[in-house]
Amino acid sequence: MTELDALAPSPDGVWAHENVVVRHLPGLEFDAARTGSTVQVCHGLTSAGIGERLVPMVTAHARHVGLSQREFELVLVGIVRTTVADPVDAWATYYRNSLDELLSGTADFAPVHERAENLIVGSVLDLGSCFGFFPLRLAMEGHSVTATDLSAGTMRLLATVAPHLGVTLDTVVCDAANVPVADGSADTVTALHLLEHVDAETGSRIVEEALRIARTRVVVAVPFETETTACHGHVRTFDEASLVELGRSSGRAFRTFEHHGGWLVIDKTSTPQLV
Repeated sequence: MTELDALAPSPDGVWAHENVVVRHLPGLEFDAARTGSTVQVCHGLTSAGIGERLVPMVTAHARHVGLSQREFELVLVGIVRTTVADPVDAWATYYRNSLDELLSGTADFAPVHERAENLIVGSVLDLGSCFGFFPLRLAMEGHSVTATDLSAGTMRLLATVAPHLGVTLDTVVCDAANVPVADGSADTVTALHLLEHVDAETGSRIVEEALRIARTRVVVAVPFETETTACHGHVRTFDEASLVELGRSSGRAFRTFEHHGGWLVIDKTSTPQLV
């Protein structure tokens, strides 16, 4: 698997990486098919159609084509890159549309970001930021924010696009279980829909690392699923009991609740909760 450079030059209307080929054909809605090991995608989307709304659309096709997580990501990148010719303009359009959809409440993930924003205090370090929509949202509101992710390409993309959106934030490439910052570096550490991507042992280490970094609070959000969504890279499921157990293991005061998935909020400045 080669490093993905989402800003690399490509012919207008065609984008290819590894086994995924995406073509822009005006007038066509969306079509995806697998021929042997190659995934072929054709679409006629306009610049107004690229944003968070792509996620449920590609997910629906992922099941019948049998997309892996890597293929899902490549298809998404390919759609963005074949819709607008200039790489930076393409991604700036995708980010603007996505933020508009998230802030207006029309995106599926909007309720998660809204609740998370209401839970944070002070400066924020976000673990597993992916494209970085949540860190961007907070930075737009004036918070001091650091986005982190294991993918160097994704953090490079975020750092490139953020100035075009008039936003200032920091980015760090790292494993969420080993973040190269000092103890107590941020008031709040967030991990939104991250732990379902790792096994239980790694998830526990991520929470421990979040507690090391946070001065005040750790906010964890996970989907409640009966089975994992493979094309999104999920490897385990959560329910309320598993979140309570994770909270207990922290030795800190915590609370759990449900809101478009499960939430675990751990406070470092309160008396440990006895449950």
